[in-house]
Amino acid sequence: MRLPLSVTVITLNEERNLGRCLKAIADIAAEIVIVDSGSTDRTAEIAGSFGATFVFNKWSGFNAQREFGALHCTQPWILALDADEEVSDELRASLIKAIGHGDTPHAGFAFSRRTFYLGAWIWHVWYPEWRLRLYRCEGSRWVSEEPHGYCEVQGSVQRIKGDLLHYSFRNLTEHLTKTLGYARTAAAINHRKGKKFNGLRMISGAGFRVFRDLILKSGWRDGWRGVLIAMIGGYSSFAKQAFLYEAELEAKKPPS
Repeated sequence: MRLPLSVTVITLNEERNLGRCLKAIADIAAEIVIVDSGSTDRTAEIAGSFGATFVFNKWSGFNAQREFGALHCTQPWILALDADEEVSDELRASLIKAIGHGDTPHAGFAFSRRTFYLGAWIWHVWYPEWRLRLYRCEGSRWVSEEPHGYCEVQGSVQRIKGDLLHYSFRNLTEHLTKTLGYARTAAAINHRKGKKFNGLRMISGAGFRVFRDLILKSGWRDGWRGVLIAMIGGYSSFAKQAFLYEAELEAKKPPS
């Protein structure tokens, strides 16, 4: 059945992932809107094979891409996805139940994301990871700072069953590269907001992040994958403060 649903997907050279993402929702969505920031591979061709609307928007952050996609949606409900995500069968059934049988009092629906990492699903350190991704088009907006914005809706939010499957990192190199990029972005935003470097936080924050992920979130139960995730998380916390320190040093340099 076709739902009163627009699916938006953010892309940049996603030929490896996009087909899997769209196949899972193509027959239940009234429309698909691809927001692309300059792909040079087969992304546009794959989108066209699913009848998707393909629009270009120069990259200006996750929130801006999602907001731009919403401007091209015509349905009352939006499902916001990344190209490396896939709606599971159980989640698909929950989506139909949530908005496919008459009106609902809720403004949004949240579900958990489950990540595939180095050849296996992660069941502890990154799970459950609740995300509000199904929401009414009217009255919603993406807020907070990059790279981890969230959708703000006017009304209640209900959690539903089923996982959003996440194929995020192909290998450790990609994981470390993205982590470093996110840390640099977060530090730049904090610097603009006037936040100051804190050496104690740089050291203790990294240690607490590892402890939280390994022990409090039971990352050890994910084996060495959990250890890697926890250690890279600590590295991320450390790098945010390190980049903030660098930004403060650059700001103190006399103009050339």
